[in-house]
Amino acid sequence: MSIDQKTFAPADAGRHAPAADPVPPPEGWAVRAAHLTVACVLPSSLWRVALAVGVPLGYSVEALREDFHSPGWGTAYMLGLSLLSEALAFLALGLVRPWGEVMPRWIPVVGGRRVVPTAVVTAAAIGATLLTLLFTLLPIAQLLLLEGDRDLQGGWLWLMRACYLPLMAWGPLLASVTVSYHRRHRPR
Repeated sequence: MSIDQKTFAPADAGRHAPAADPVPPPEGWAVRAAHLTVACVLPSSLWRVALAVGVPLGYSVEALREDFHSPGWGTAYMLGLSLLSEALAFLALGLVRPWGEVMPRWIPVVGGRRVVPTAVVTAAAIGATLLTLLFTLLPIAQLLLLEGDRDLQGGWLWLMRACYLPLMAWGPLLASVTVSYHRRHRPR
């Protein structure tokens, strides 16, 4: 090894296993689906954030206090749920980005190491299944039973439904991106 190569070699170059077979890049549709996964969670998160900061969105002050405990612990809950939802949706991008194949170097202990595709596919498949059950099948059942929100009426009810409707796509989109990731990482 020349001096230049030694000088510019990463300090932990020998610590990591050699790269496996090159992985083909993700298909264009999978990249778009991963971005849509993040986008489909945003409207419901914005709805909750608005409620959390005190925008009534058609609810009475009493309903906000009694049903949502806002202001109060309900505010922290709605803000936390929105942040958690966005963070989980953001993980779908890892299925089409390099950090879904090699852990970013800034992560302590595991930074720079290759991820285990089987673990990624398993976690993403479980997530996609749960999200599909929770946000796709359950809302369809509620629509068939015509359950509504007793406190919201008219345009506010339709706005809330419009904000939550994109969540129905979260599970199926994640499932499709997971299948793409699995196909790219399976042994050849």
